[in-house]
Amino acid sequence: MFKWLTSAIIIAIVATGCSTVARNETSPSPQNNGRVEAQQTEPRKKEIKNSEQVAAHLEQLAKGINGVTNAHCVVFGNTAIVGIDVDAKMERSKVGTLKYSVAEAFRKDPYGIDALVTADMDLTQRLNEIGADIRRGRPIAGFAEEMADIMGRLVPQLPRDILPQEPEKQEAPKMNKTL
Repeated sequence: MFKWLTSAIIIAIVATGCSTVARNETSPSPQNNGRVEAQQTEPRKKEIKNSEQVAAHLEQLAKGINGVTNAHCVVFGNTAIVGIDVDAKMERSKVGTLKYSVAEAFRKDPYGIDALVTADMDLTQRLNEIGADIRRGRPIAGFAEEMADIMGRLVPQLPRDILPQEPEKQEAPKMNKTL
């Protein structure tokens, strides 16, 4: 009985699988219709030619928002990352509102429209250090060091992966006995 039931289920699955065919006739493909064209509605990013000028501009723009005490900007290629400093005692919802206000001000700026804005204190400090390294003439080394620090904080430490350290074996001093 079990063999018959198993065989019937297998036949039903195979028959169901074989009956599925592509039904291209029910929905026309845009590739087959020559009149369908996609148009870009978003403006392209404005090319950043002088990253130091753009960074200073975006920092000043962020500092102009009431509640932002300082701002640090780093530009890599055509992308700007802006970290804002706020009062440490400020409520989280207020910090979110300030971050939104900065992003709103950047939306009206051709260089700031695609900028990334963060209010995280650790990331803001790291952006400050990367900017200082860039001004000292070591952009790649500074960026690599900070990325290593960030990755070190992101990678979790699992107790299972920790190997116990073996205590150092101290050998008793050998005595030179001659009889």
